[in-house]
Amino acid sequence: MHHHGGGPLPPFSFSNAIGLSPDWPYLAFCVLTLGLYLFGAVRLWRRGDKWPVGRVVAWTLGVGTVFMVTNTKLNDYGMALFSAHMMQHMVLSMLSPILLLLGAPITLTLRSLRPARKGSGRGPRELLVALLHSRLVRIVSHPAYTIPVFIGSLYGLYFTPLFDYLMQYQLGHLAMMLHFLAVGMLFFWPIMGVDPGPHRPGFVMRILELFMGMPFHAFFGVAVMMASGQLVTTFTEEMAPVGTNLHADQQLAGGITWAFGEIPTAIVLIALTLQWAKSEERQARRRDRAADRDGDAELAAYNKYLASLNRAAG
Repeated sequence: MHHHGGGPLPPFSFSNAIGLSPDWPYLAFCVLTLGLYLFGAVRLWRRGDKWPVGRVVAWTLGVGTVFMVTNTKLNDYGMALFSAHMMQHMVLSMLSPILLLLGAPITLTLRSLRPARKGSGRGPRELLVALLHSRLVRIVSHPAYTIPVFIGSLYGLYFTPLFDYLMQYQLGHLAMMLHFLAVGMLFFWPIMGVDPGPHRPGFVMRILELFMGMPFHAFFGVAVMMASGQLVTTFTEEMAPVGTNLHADQQLAGGITWAFGEIPTAIVLIALTLQWAKSEERQARRRDRAADRDGDAELAAYNKYLASLNRAAG
């Protein structure tokens, strides 16, 4: 495969990497996903319903990160340098999914689609609800599936001939990038807990699920850094910028993988902490309203129970 420019790439730098280099399948994906989301949000606003601007911002940033790693010169460098490819992989599997999930796309879709009319069969909204309750979604969103797939995607791709095979074809490269994004979305979906889904563990369990995957991720980065030979054959001196040391670039790729895990972990922990605080606040308000309605009957019953224990002890 060859990068868009056709000629040799200049040495990698931030300014060189952020130059625009549209790749039409990725560009179409970004435009479509952003356009559909904004269409749904505007539909709710016009109807007089609330939809948080923060969610729109999160989704837009998520699409923006996908755009930045697939429609800029970084994508060209990703065809020639292991380190640049790993930047794409980390963003698509560990940063973009978190931002996209914070946008609550499933909730937006369910709220913006109108229910089917009676007698007209199942419409798009009913089909989506049925899919969310299906056995397939229960399986693919379960931590027993998402965690092994998230970890296995790293080891299975780079420690086998699969990566070199896929990189021979434009379709293979496209499928690999979409796979990174899809696996990240599946892994973080139950952990973020913003959208409805079949698995909604408590906040402590979500944090445990997050940390169950990260050590394997960090170990993979260390293994790539420590590897004495080239793990993949796709990246060659002919394709790389002049003067590139391929082994040093592979070590850099491992370092990027190892270090990148800190970023999504911090974002997810902040999001979960805020969700936890809001949840506690909502429960406290519900208890207060219930107490106002029944004259604090629950507290009175509890005091009565304590009094009976005291009498029994006497």
